Amino acid sequence: MGERPVITRQDDEALVVSVGDVELFTYVHRPSTPAFEGPKPYMHPVRTLAGDVVTAFRPHDHRWHKGVQMTATDVSGENFWGGVTYVRDQGYVALPNVGTMRHDEFAVASSDELRVDESLSWFTEAGENWVRETRSFTVRDVEDDAWTLEFATTVTNLRSEPLVFGSPTTNGRELAGYTGFFWRGPRSFTEGTVIAADGGSGQEMMGKAARWLAFVGQHDEVERSSTMLFIDHPDNKNTHWFVRSTPFAAVNPSFAFFDTVEVAPGESLNLRYRLVIASGEWDREHLESYVEAHPW
Repeated sequence: MGERPVITRQDDEALVVSVGDVELFTYVHRPSTPAFEGPKPYMHPVRTLAGDVVTAFRPHDHRWHKGVQMTATDVSGENFWGGVTYVRDQGYVALPNVGTMRHDEFAVASSDELRVDESLSWFTEAGENWVRETRSFTVRDVEDDAWTLEFATTVTNLRSEPLVFGSPTTNGRELAGYTGFFWRGPRSFTEGTVIAADGGSGQEMMGKAARWLAFVGQHDEVERSSTMLFIDHPDNKNTHWFVRSTPFAAVNPSFAFFDTVEVAPGESLNLRYRLVIASGEWDREHLESYVEAHPW
């Protein structure tokens, strides 16, 4: 494509990154989100280079799903995901434990790639600052039919006792291990195609480990499809995929699917992912050749 990603809007609410006349994404860093939905920054809409939107916002089934987000379903009993909390032997319960991830400041660097660094503070519903986070998102590898969002985060424990990261599955719900970097797809992507590394495919990838996983969906209104390719970083520990194609489209490389992750006082958790947003329906051969040509 030849054009560089640039910031075309930056204000107290949002930051917009564009390539040419296409707004790739809007990053809402100070959202007007109801407290029950776990206020936190999110990316929506996210678009392909063809201009097709590949994210959903506040769907009626889970209003705390907002495009692409960094989330945490259970942090020592606090819910930074939003909505109800899964409690062992009780099911989902509305509790006074829904925290917030608050934007502090940005730093921006631009060249052939565009990188945005952000610092955030995580506060419990009771107002305690438990976590300092530094994250970055980089727009890179802008090609004719695809672009890449590289997301990295460092989460540091500010408490005097360990932070224990978990999920509904670590609390007793089978195959519901979602937590961390999360994408919710458009309603039209329901019943889309899931393709994963090493021959994996379909709903059988729920709870499985794989180096990468892709979701192919169709758009309403236009006769086009798009492909979302999620690539796990080799240094990430114990990633298992949360993926649904029905009753809605969602992908999450969970870092605490089956097992809790403990972060000691003053220590940090580091995570890194790539999300390739591609125009068209990529098959397994195309996906494998792309991953091989774009190593970490």
